Amino acid sequence: MAYSLVILILSRITVNSEDADPNEDIAIYIKSNGVHTDIVVPVVNEIKDWRSEIPFEHTASRDTTFHYVGFGWGDKGFYLHTPEWSDLKVSTACNAMFYLGTSAMHTTFFHQLAENERCVKVNISNAEYERLVAYIGQGFSKNSTRPIVIPNAYYGKNDSFYEGSGRYSLLYTCNSWANNALKTAGQKAAVWTLSDTGILCHYQ
Repeated sequence: MAYSLVILILSRITVNSEDADPNEDIAIYIKSNGVHTDIVVPVVNEIKDWRSEIPFEHTASRDTTFHYVGFGWGDKGFYLHTPEWSDLKVSTACNAMFYLGTSAMHTTFFHQLAENERCVKVNISNAEYERLVAYIGQGFSKNSTRPIVIPNAYYGKNDSFYEGSGRYSLLYTCNSWANNALKTAGQKAAVWTLSDTGILCHYQ
């Protein structure tokens, strides 16, 4: 009970509480599927061209017309072996919760995004985006300077998986990673959260 109360309180305390400036240069999105939160950014702009590290060719569709790419970090076992909650195994859950598994980065390409209660647009400055880019890059395990793709791992036609850096745990989840991404970029975020609602509640 006390643990749940701490989670609730810390997820509702806002850091970087000033509203984003709609006139800032770069639009990013905070996108949740109801469980995981992704940070979605332009595929290419004057600061970063993700195509050199996250090539379209790594997706099943190989579509080269996408404008946005989403990043979600999490436990590799959950990502690859639990496409649906009904597929969850006790061993996968235990490895994830108790720091025994490895991590992965899930990337998803989009042509456009529609704003709704689970997809929030935020405009940030060039300097804030540079910090966000650096943070996202640290979430990958790399061979030299390139992320290491996980072969034949997809959810659909427009996504791919890469080896991650760091480990998921009961106290640091996919949503904790996304929340820290927003902190790094100077955007509204929770003091600490394990859930997507702990992020999105600051943008309602």
